[in-house]
Amino acid sequence: MVPFVKAHACGNDFLVIEEHLAQRRHADLARKLCARNTSVGADGIEFLERKSNGELFLRLFNADGSEAELSGNGTRCVAAWLAKNEGRNEVALGTHGGVRTCRVVEAKDPLYLIESGMGIPRVMQRTIEVPGVGNVAGAMVNVGNPHFVIFVDSEDFSTHGLAWQQLGARISTSPLFPHGTNVEFVRVLAKDEIAFRIYERGCGPTTSSGTGTCASSAASMALRGVERELTAVAEGGSQRTVWPTAEAEMRLTGPAEIICIGEVVGL
Repeated sequence: MVPFVKAHACGNDFLVIEEHLAQRRHADLARKLCARNTSVGADGIEFLERKSNGELFLRLFNADGSEAELSGNGTRCVAAWLAKNEGRNEVALGTHGGVRTCRVVEAKDPLYLIESGMGIPRVMQRTIEVPGVGNVAGAMVNVGNPHFVIFVDSEDFSTHGLAWQQLGARISTSPLFPHGTNVEFVRVLAKDEIAFRIYERGCGPTTSSGTGTCASSAASMALRGVERELTAVAEGGSQRTVWPTAEAEMRLTGPAEIICIGEVVGL
């Protein structure tokens, strides 16, 4: 029997499970529990480790069983659960992509508005060659995990003659990225607003992404001259990013909602 919490951030949903319950079955549990039609269903699992010195550490496993460095939305979901269950309105969460500090801005249980420090983004323009497609111009962005950001003009986010989901799938698993990459398709709507779609590594198309929001915002700020405070709109809703300078930490503000608490048997 494995207790879990399910939460979502703009539709990007995660299970939260205490690390000691995983018993080294992280990948297997992720594949089984994240299955949409035969199990609980989620984009990934955040395994929460409570260290003896009081520090908290997260290991993120995607729905396909692969491990990722971190998830901005997943981290926020864990912060919402800790706020609800333990009264922690500010918490530092270690990840393989660095420590992320989350602060509750507003709480209307089960919905929490949370501001997170997301590290310093690194943006580098790059054109890649995709077989059967040709050259695709974009930007490699690191926000603790890898992203490839493509700017598009079409309202449906299609580009290079393909739907964004199709091109995202090809790029995400391209040999050019040995460890895979998340792929964002970005439209600049105004000086202070962008819209994007995300093909998430290890999961596929998702309604939102915290790190994807940051990567899309950082690329837009660095390469498209938009303002340093942005609203980024994904299918699941809007989040807010602030990046004062290229050497400052980006901050991300968005919602996280606790969906349910339960137990899985028969594992």
